[in-house]
Amino acid sequence: MKFLDLAKIYIKAGDGGTGCISFRREKFIEFGGPDGGDGGKGGDVWIECVQNLNTLIDYRYRQHFKADRGVNGMGRNRAGANGKDVTIKVPPGTEVLAEDQETALADLTNPGDKVLIARGGNGGFGNAHFKSATNQAPRHANPGLPGDEFTIWLRLKLIADAGLVGLPNAGKSTFLATVSSAKPKIADYPFTTLHPNLGVIRAGSADFVLADIPGLIEGAHEGAGLGDRFLGHVERCRVLLHLVDATSADVAEDYRVVRRELKAYSSELAAKKEIVALSKCDALDDATLVERFEALKKAARKKPLTLSAVSGQGVRDALFAIAREITKKDVDENPDGDASEPWHP
Repeated sequence: MKFLDLAKIYIKAGDGGTGCISFRREKFIEFGGPDGGDGGKGGDVWIECVQNLNTLIDYRYRQHFKADRGVNGMGRNRAGANGKDVTIKVPPGTEVLAEDQETALADLTNPGDKVLIARGGNGGFGNAHFKSATNQAPRHANPGLPGDEFTIWLRLKLIADAGLVGLPNAGKSTFLATVSSAKPKIADYPFTTLHPNLGVIRAGSADFVLADIPGLIEGAHEGAGLGDRFLGHVERCRVLLHLVDATSADVAEDYRVVRRELKAYSSELAAKKEIVALSKCDALDDATLVERFEALKKAARKKPLTLSAVSGQGVRDALFAIAREITKKDVDENPDGDASEPWHP
């Protein structure tokens, strides 16, 4: 299944049915009076979060969603039927944005969440509604009200506990493939990863979901490379694992490039807890590794981890560091939660 995380769709709620102008015509009843029924209400447009979806690819092939119109009122005081609603099903983590792509209308993160996005128009009153002692034969009825009609954007942000960031070919996909059952594409050229990948990982007594996104390069926030739109998939993460390629000649600059792109995308994302690690350490001799380690430590202002997804060196330490941060974040967010089974390695 092809991955799609952004889709533009047009929605139209149903118009209300028109009220009826009718008079009772029956033998031996000379003055039957008005008996026009009301029009039915137009159908609504709902957006529902469901469990068995993980992409918005369906909305590349269908972009128009229209609810049914309310049925017109009829004589003998018969009201028109309401229009049928339309439900748009989206995967967990989907944001609903207005046409400007900035105004958030809804955020659906849990399966079963459902939101009314466009309301159908009310049906018009029939002439029976207007009868009174002073107006015993009204000859007018109301038309139905129009339903809401506009364009929206659906944006999928994957729900993961931790995210992998770094330059292209920093070893992110290899790390994910090593520690989980995920099968991301791995090759020796830049931008091998073209869409996010998720992997479920167990570290000690903790289970968490790790997201791998395409690499960032200098100027990604201006559209260079694959851009920075994929950073939306790690916005919900509790912690970021920043991998820096140890075989690079300038690991400090590589680290700064990614940090600049994170800050340019979102100050909230840049402020997330970050674990820094040197990857591909098996490809260096000890002297060079120490040199790169010190350079990255100075640039990041923290002690980085050293790991190699190929040899397995330092991978366990990295997973436990991620698990500790996730558990710490959970405790901070839910101080009164159940702490009967704390995380342990």
